[in-house]
Amino acid sequence: MSLKYRVIPVTPFEQNCTLLWCTETNKAAVVDPGGDLDRIRAAVEAEGVTLEKILLTHAHIDHAGGTAELAKSEGLPIEGPHKEDNFWIQGLAMQAQMFGFPAPEVFTPNRWLEDGDTVTVGNETLEVLHTPGHTPGHVVFFHRASKLAQVGDVLFNGSIGRTDFPKGDYNTLIHSIREKLFPLGDDVNFICGHGPMSTFGQERATNPFVSDHRG
Repeated sequence: MSLKYRVIPVTPFEQNCTLLWCTETNKAAVVDPGGDLDRIRAAVEAEGVTLEKILLTHAHIDHAGGTAELAKSEGLPIEGPHKEDNFWIQGLAMQAQMFGFPAPEVFTPNRWLEDGDTVTVGNETLEVLHTPGHTPGHVVFFHRASKLAQVGDVLFNGSIGRTDFPKGDYNTLIHSIREKLFPLGDDVNFICGHGPMSTFGQERATNPFVSDHRG
């Protein structure tokens, strides 16, 4: 397989920042650098890869808090999320205050992503799905060749993302999961924003919020 990954838990929320890289080129992307940049840089060094970009699923502080600093220090472009999350980026200082994080710098992505777009990591291509509900501009990255999805805080092993934040919506989130993610296939493995990995098939069978058997 020519796309590899390493999950790096960061911030007090143990957010699953992910290092994705193309084995042919050794070029890598950091998905959701929420903080603890020393841990992220150590992983990059350990894997011997070269960072080429930052990818964001959404702009909550535990996912996006380290973005500006990492982009500036490493000279990296930022791709994602969808522009509907811009208000969360503009509100990073407020988010920091709310959760007791150091206030990060506000940034503007080099590229806002839309449903149906693609992003590249080295020679590998990932599909972009706009999956609102947890936040209005949330996106998922799907690598079809290896059946791997990076789903941020849309879906978890046994749970779903919160919808009680501004512009969150429960019904929209359920629709995103059932209509956008599950059709990708039961055998798709996914990395979520917190906690262990799972498959869409496992969640369809057992997740109390979105399984085929829920009441």
